[in-house]
Amino acid sequence: MKQQFEAVKFSSKTAAKLEHAIKILDEYGEQGYVLTLRQLYYQLVSRAIIPNNLKEYSKLSYLLVKARMGGYVDWSAIEDRLRRPDLPYWCIDIPDALEDTIGQYRLNRQRGQANYIEVWVEKDALSGVLKRITEEYHIRLCVNRGYSSATAMYNAARRLRRYPNSHIIYLGDHDPSGLDMIRDIEDRLEQFDCYPTVHRLALTSEQIEEHDPPPNPAKWKDTRAEKYIAEFGEVCWEVDALPPDVLSETLQNAILGLIDIDKFEAVKEREIEDKVKLNEFVDRIKEEDDE
Repeated sequence: MKQQFEAVKFSSKTAAKLEHAIKILDEYGEQGYVLTLRQLYYQLVSRAIIPNNLKEYSKLSYLLVKARMGGYVDWSAIEDRLRRPDLPYWCIDIPDALEDTIGQYRLNRQRGQANYIEVWVEKDALSGVLKRITEEYHIRLCVNRGYSSATAMYNAARRLRRYPNSHIIYLGDHDPSGLDMIRDIEDRLEQFDCYPTVHRLALTSEQIEEHDPPPNPAKWKDTRAEKYIAEFGEVCWEVDALPPDVLSETLQNAILGLIDIDKFEAVKEREIEDKVKLNEFVDRIKEEDDE
C-alpha cells in the first residue's frame, strides 16, 4: 500500500523519471513480479530513461526511498531479498494447522522423471523471479552468490550422484568470472566424482544480441579479464538486466525440454485428489468440535 510519512516534492525532471519508474513497476506488478531496485534500474537504462552508471543507480535508490516515504510508490513494489525477518511457524488449533498443510501440500512433481534437474543462479537478486518457475515444477533452486563454497559443492555432489541423468541449469553474468563459473562448477564437482550435464541458460551472447541489455565496463581487476576482453571487448553484461518475464519464460522452456510433461501433469492431478480428501477430513474434525 501507499503510505505517506513525510511531505516530499520533486522537480519536474525528477518527477518525470519517477513516473517512468512507477510505470515499469506497475507493468511488472500486473504480471505478478516484484522487482529489486537493481532490476528496476536496468529497465530504466534499457529504455534510455537514465544513463548506465553508479551515480544514476545511487540517485534512483534515493528517489525510490523518498517516493515511498512521500506516498507516491507502493511499499510492496520494491523487494529486498536479503533483509528478511524470520518468525517461527504457529497456528491457532488443529483445523488451522491442517488447513495450512493442505495449502502447501505438494507431492514430488518430478516423480518418475528420467532427468533430475537443479537450477543454479549466480546471485540472490534473481531468486524471487526464478522461484516462481522452480516451485511450479518442484525443482531445487541454488543461489551461489558468485563462486560456490567447497561445502555447497560437496553437498551438491552427494545429491546429484544419486541420479544417473542429472542436469544443472545455470544463470549468471556475462563477464570474466560469470563465464568461468561453468568450468568451475564442472571441475569442482568432478573432484567429488560427480558428472552432471551443466547448461548455461543465461546470460548468453545470443540473448545479449536479442534483448540488448545495457552494458557495463569489463572488470579489469578480475584475473580472467584479459582473456574475456580479447574475445568480447571491454564491456560485460549482468543477467539481472534481462526482463523478469524473459528470464521466467527462458527457464520454463529449458525445464520443459528436460521433463516428461505427461508424468508431471499426472502428479499435479494426484495432488488435487489428495487435497479433496484432506479437506473432507478437516470438515469432519470441525463437525466433531462443534458437537
